[in-house]
Amino acid sequence: MKLILAEKPSVAKNIADALKIKNKQDGYFEGNNYIITWAFGHLVQLYDAKDYDSKMASWKMDNFPFIPSDFKYKVKSDPRNRQKSDSGASKQIKVIQHLMKRNDVDMIISACDYDREGQLIGDSIIYRGGKKPNKEVYRLLLNEWTQTEVLQGLEKITSNETMKPLRDAGISRQWADWVIGINLTSVATLKYQKGKGKALNIGRVLLPTLKIIYDRDNEIERFVPEDYFKLTATFQTKDEKEYQGTYVEEKQEKFKKKATVEAIYHAIQNKQGTITDKQVEQKKEFAPFLFNLSNLQGYITNKYKGWTSDKVLKVAQSLYEKKFITYPRTSSIALDESLTEKTAKVVKTHAEDLPYKEEVKFRKTKRVFNNAKVESHSAIIPTYLKPKRLSSDEQIIYTAIKNRFIMQFMPVAEYEETKLTTKIDTVKGVFASKGRVQLVEGWKKVENIGSKETILPLVEMKEVVSLIESEVSSHVTKPPKHHTERTLLRVMETCGKNLEAEESEELMGSILTGFSIGTPATRAEMIKKLKDVGYITAQAKNLVCTDLGRKLVRSFPVQDLFDLEFTGRLEKALSDIQKGKVSKKEFLSLVFNFTTESVESIKSGQDVIINEISSTSTGKTNEILGKCPQCEEGKVVEGYKGFGCSKWKSGCKFVIWKNDKYLASMKKKPTKTMVKSLLKNKKAYVKGLTSKQGKKFNAYLQYEKNPDNVYYSWKMEFKK
Repeated sequence: MKLILAEKPSVAKNIADALKIKNKQDGYFEGNNYIITWAFGHLVQLYDAKDYDSKMASWKMDNFPFIPSDFKYKVKSDPRNRQKSDSGASKQIKVIQHLMKRNDVDMIISACDYDREGQLIGDSIIYRGGKKPNKEVYRLLLNEWTQTEVLQGLEKITSNETMKPLRDAGISRQWADWVIGINLTSVATLKYQKGKGKALNIGRVLLPTLKIIYDRDNEIERFVPEDYFKLTATFQTKDEKEYQGTYVEEKQEKFKKKATVEAIYHAIQNKQGTITDKQVEQKKEFAPFLFNLSNLQGYITNKYKGWTSDKVLKVAQSLYEKKFITYPRTSSIALDESLTEKTAKVVKTHAEDLPYKEEVKFRKTKRVFNNAKVESHSAIIPTYLKPKRLSSDEQIIYTAIKNRFIMQFMPVAEYEETKLTTKIDTVKGVFASKGRVQLVEGWKKVENIGSKETILPLVEMKEVVSLIESEVSSHVTKPPKHHTERTLLRVMETCGKNLEAEESEELMGSILTGFSIGTPATRAEMIKKLKDVGYITAQAKNLVCTDLGRKLVRSFPVQDLFDLEFTGRLEKALSDIQKGKVSKKEFLSLVFNFTTESVESIKSGQDVIINEISSTSTGKTNEILGKCPQCEEGKVVEGYKGFGCSKWKSGCKFVIWKNDKYLASMKKKPTKTMVKSLLKNKKAYVKGLTSKQGKKFNAYLQYEKNPDNVYYSWKMEFKK
């Protein structure tokens, strides 16, 4: 009997379906010589500091730095009461351990996600407490959960021991973030908050991401607009056809002094021009590369209002678990060359219903199949399974991935570009004109991408044309744009390198060697956390620093944590551990020394109070969501941390926290719509709640005051 451990119940169900196992027990499937059980992501977590030493229960400067000599794990905490273990996790671990000890089980197969976090999840359960099971442990490495892939993958399982570098990278990441987070968050809060407000979150990936936004905000604030002037002219050919040209002198078309341009304007009046240069060139436009996670997140958040990179990842993950797309947490923009035959079948499947299916031709090109551009997982593409029904959000993500995939096998778009140079003898410079005509629509047909055409008249070299109109126009230089999730993800992905060189080989090289901030899986989480802890806020699509975020950047003495190069080197080291080039011990020694030095730096640094910023200065809109049910005088508005009463300064304590533990246990957060409904109707109908078993359900929620105190509790009822 073979025991398979999946990362989530939905994946276990996919494996069971592939093996045609219908017999479901409490916590596992069984049949056809297989047992398939599951985790709910991480079932265990690292000890809290107080679990090692009771004195760590209270934060005191003298207790830090605190670095355990031996890191230990426990069952993950209940999100509603961190003092207790999560009952669902406890129960499932017991089920898994019982199955591992069954006499008829002779092999354990970890089928968790093929990345360092997935490896860590599986190994932390299988080798819990440092005990090696008396069964052989193997690894199932898949990029998708379709039946074909599952069955083929089970024929090619590898020894889990070969995955030790991946496990070491996962452990190194986890221990490093725990040590940096626990120590620096605690010491910074004690130093800079002095008991006022909540904890200052300090993290290895959090702070450099904040600094990127802070730096852009500073650029915008320091920007001084400058006037500049341009001269455009309209010419007429002998056939009375018109075209426009822009005056260029020494490769410069923008002039700082108006008088300079006006002198040229007067010098050309009533003059004729001559065509001194004509260039006609046929050019090709290749389809954009296949999506990796960051590019998908950037594309969607830029195109659709209300989407965040975190939401994109969650929806993509849902499509992956439903077997409709390949693994989404990838940094690659190409496919492994071994996938050629499989990809050809996927192309054929998805092309058959397209109105332009005759133009879809499978080709093996280096833009699509290139091992040098693949790190662990290939780019995101659809599988051969066609979804029959998707939610509106899933449809948006799926269509984007499918379209980007189909584009690779459509004809290359082609256009003709014409450049004309018109010379008027009375001035030094020339007038430049550019025309463009689309010749072949090609891949642009997939999403009806229009091409802006500028048609120039047919002229010959040395042809004389008449100047019929000219104009001096004034312009103002524009400041840099605020970061959006799309541009921020780009900087994180490349550690700020080669931002102008879109998808260059050098840029892709930096990504594939692991020189980045965070991973594809964690970047969206970091942006979300920056919002949740109140360091940044979103204004439409723009991301800007709050007062709290700015004060932290200016006051926090450990500047290395804001440095993209430093953070990039840490991420690079984790990538090298994964490849077996760097040892776990070497990396952790570096991190522990850095943490010790940072703690001392904070302790000896200048005393600056970074108070919690109240909801009235958060940059949130002051939209009134309803009347406060507690004091009945104030209005409920949105703040960074929650939806609270506007009379909070007068002592009203009504609030619905954005990180509410009860809702978080069902993978939900309160929304403005939910709060409005609770205040108006005393209940809200909430869709898509998640049970401990991972099942989705809908219910009515009420938020009612406890009769014995000032606090509120949630109640749930189901629609009859």
